[in-house]
Amino acid sequence: MKQILYNGKIYLEREKFAESVLIKDGIIAKVGMNEEIKKFADTETELFDCKGNTVIPGFNDSHMHFTEWGETMYQVRINDCKTIDEIISRCRIFVKEHPERVKNGIHAIGWNQDLFINGARMPDRFDLDQVSTEIPIVLERVCGHIVSSNTKIIQMLGLDKDSPQFPSGSFLTDEEGYPNGIYTGNACNIVKDLIPDFSIEERRSMVLESMKAAVARGITSVQSNDVGTTFMDGPAAFKLFHDIYEKGEGLLRYRHQVCFNDLEDFKRYLSEGEFANGDYPEDSWLTLGPLKLFKDGSLGARTALMRNGYADEPSNHGLEWTSNEEMEEYCALAKNANLQVITHVIGDAAIEQTIHCYEKAFVDGKNKLRHALVHCQITDQALLKKIAQEDILVMAQPIFLDYDMHVVEDRCGKELASTSYAFHSLEKMGARVSYGTDCPVEDCNPFPNIYEAVTRKDRTGFPAGGFYADECVDVYTAIDAYTKESAYAEFMEAKKGRIQEGQYGDLVILDKDIFTVDSTEIKDIKPLLTMVGGKIVFQSKF
Repeated sequence: MKQILYNGKIYLEREKFAESVLIKDGIIAKVGMNEEIKKFADTETELFDCKGNTVIPGFNDSHMHFTEWGETMYQVRINDCKTIDEIISRCRIFVKEHPERVKNGIHAIGWNQDLFINGARMPDRFDLDQVSTEIPIVLERVCGHIVSSNTKIIQMLGLDKDSPQFPSGSFLTDEEGYPNGIYTGNACNIVKDLIPDFSIEERRSMVLESMKAAVARGITSVQSNDVGTTFMDGPAAFKLFHDIYEKGEGLLRYRHQVCFNDLEDFKRYLSEGEFANGDYPEDSWLTLGPLKLFKDGSLGARTALMRNGYADEPSNHGLEWTSNEEMEEYCALAKNANLQVITHVIGDAAIEQTIHCYEKAFVDGKNKLRHALVHCQITDQALLKKIAQEDILVMAQPIFLDYDMHVVEDRCGKELASTSYAFHSLEKMGARVSYGTDCPVEDCNPFPNIYEAVTRKDRTGFPAGGFYADECVDVYTAIDAYTKESAYAEFMEAKKGRIQEGQYGDLVILDKDIFTVDSTEIKDIKPLLTMVGGKIVFQSKF
């Protein structure tokens, strides 16, 4: 099967473009000018007139939570609620309209107290009890590192004012010492586990719907942490994805990022689980990727691990999710298995400590396994230089700036804020930086993400000159981070990330020229066609 796309502005590399591309059996066979490439057409060749539109490699989200995104579309949407009362109202309406979806409880993600227009109080059990006291309710903060519950959950946990705290997490209490329905750290996972899991058929439907939504946004690859976070039953999750792809129903390339909260479980995974026995043929659209760890929480929840505490709460240094001793053991086991490790790190202390753990597990003194820092937000110059010097990868989410720019100076102080979210500095120093969205923390739409990286402005255009504008990158850098660098992060740079001979036929046709439009318009760009391996997986009229 052959496809030829012609009359395009086809991005090859910085300031270099072609007009036409030939794809044969899913692989790019040749790029060049229209007349040159059209010579390869025959009666069975599919021809696509790009009509002058810009064509770029398919986007590769280097870190997200795909099945959790599916859950958010299946459950009540609370991500844009401006008040607690609005959350309560939406949940009540959802219970009334979708009784079959809430019969075992409600689990939704997305509230953010910093965006509430009538005060930054977090929802507690008294609020959620107004929805129901009969079914368990768990609502996650947008970051996933704080959750709220109704009283039903507290009763199910058997908590009272004399209960001991959870290890690596906590439940907050009211003035009388009774749990108030707000939890942090590892306690969040314990609470979420009380909501009965979705059936496999429900999850299958969610995954397929999420794939349709992702390719409509121009995404052709995702590197997703679902096993061990959203989907706790690892064998069932692996089986589900194998079934989807074996039946040819997958619409994009999916790479597992696998999380463990127990060293013994990780050891079993390496010796007798999916890592040892999983079947992932070469060029499969489904692949098995790195070990995913959590070192700390989030900036918005004040659980990111900070060296000197928070500027607006100096006694609070955040929350350590995984100890250095545990992390070193995870990394040592991964080294022996020749396995990459990626770690959620947001605070400067979390980044520093994780780098030390990685260094102890380097191969021949170098980061040959491409260990990575996921998020890597709060940094000073010394940390940035260390990351680049040790060739440690960064999986960044520029879209986080849309919210974080409004709180980071209060949380961290201006000096530290000025060297944080330092995408341009990392690039100049030679670090490998890939882009993703951490969806559903943010929508996985790549274009607002690129807009944030290029302008350092929020969606309203604030601030006029950009937030610490020295850290803005250009459009070429942003697209390369989302394509070439994301491919490098999964050891796939020889097969995807560029429109060039020998690489997969994964590409996107855009409705506007992302290289020439005003930067304010980047966030509103839409795909006209998305192709994976020469197969059209999304198309709109153009």
